[in-house]
Amino acid sequence: MSDLADLFPGFASEWINTEQGRIFARVGGEGPPLLLLHGFSETHVMWHRVAPQLADHFTLIIADLPGYGWSDMPVSDADHTPDTKRARARAMVDVMERLGHVHFGLAGHDRGGRVAYRLALDHPGRLSRLAVLDILPTYNYWERMNRQYALKIYHWTFLAQPHPLPETLISSNGEFFLRFKMASQTKSTNLDAIDRRALEHYLAPFRDPSRLHAMCEDYRAGAYADYEIDKADFEAGKKITIPMLALWGDAGIASAAATPLETWKQWATNVSGMPVDSGHFLTEENPDVTAKALREFFLAQ
Repeated sequence: MSDLADLFPGFASEWINTEQGRIFARVGGEGPPLLLLHGFSETHVMWHRVAPQLADHFTLIIADLPGYGWSDMPVSDADHTPDTKRARARAMVDVMERLGHVHFGLAGHDRGGRVAYRLALDHPGRLSRLAVLDILPTYNYWERMNRQYALKIYHWTFLAQPHPLPETLISSNGEFFLRFKMASQTKSTNLDAIDRRALEHYLAPFRDPSRLHAMCEDYRAGAYADYEIDKADFEAGKKITIPMLALWGDAGIASAAATPLETWKQWATNVSGMPVDSGHFLTEENPDVTAKALREFFLAQ
C-alpha cells in the first residue's frame, strides 16, 4: 500500500466493517453524500481525476468493491453468492450507514455500475439519484450477445469459466493481460490516457492470486446469479424510479451492443443520458466532461 502513490491528497482513508468484511474507502469533500464505485481491472483510484471537481459540492465516499483494491475478499461458495451485485449492494448500504449516510447519491462505472443499479432496484429508498457509466444491464448484455459483441467483451465469458482456468492463465502474465485489455477498451487503443501512477494501483491486484480469484468470482456471479436476478426483475416489470443518468463512451462498450439510453428506458422511469468523447474509461479519458455531467446531474433539484 505504501509503495503506491496517493492520488487523493486531503482525503481520509477509512476501513469500514460490513458483512463482506472490511471495505476500504477514501472520504473527502463537503456537501451531500455521493458514493462512487469503480469497475473491473481498476480500483477506487479511477476517480482520481474527477474527485477534485466534485469535492467542493459533495462529500465523496470512493470505495473499493469487495475483492478489489484494498477491500477484503469475501469467501465464495458454489453459487458465487457473496459476489453477486445484490450482496455487494448490501455491503455498500452498510458502508454508507456506518459512515452516517442513510440517503445518498450513487455513481458507478462498469462493475460498480452494476452494483449501483442493483442497489437502486433492491433498496430504492436509499438513493436520491443514480448515475451509471458505460454499461447496460447484465441481463441485456447476455441476451444480446452475438459474434461481434462476444469478441468485444471476451473477458465476460473468459473470466466466468470455472476455477482455476482463467486464474491460472492470467497469473502467468497478469501485467500483459491488464495492459492489453485496458488499451483495447480506450478510444485511442493505447494507455496514454491512464495516469501511470494509477496504472500501478490497477496492476497490483493482478500480482496477487487471491485477488485474481476474487475478480473472476465477480464475473462468475455475473454469468449466473446476477443474470437470473436481473431477469426476474425485468420480467416482473420492476423499474428504477429515482432520477437516473446514463453516460457512455462514444467508442465504449455499452454503445457497441445497443443504444444505451433506449435500453435504460426499459429499466427506469426517469432517465437521461449522453455519450462522452471517450472509450470505456470515461473518468480518465475525458474527466472534465464526465465530472461536469455528474456535477450538474447530482446538483439538480
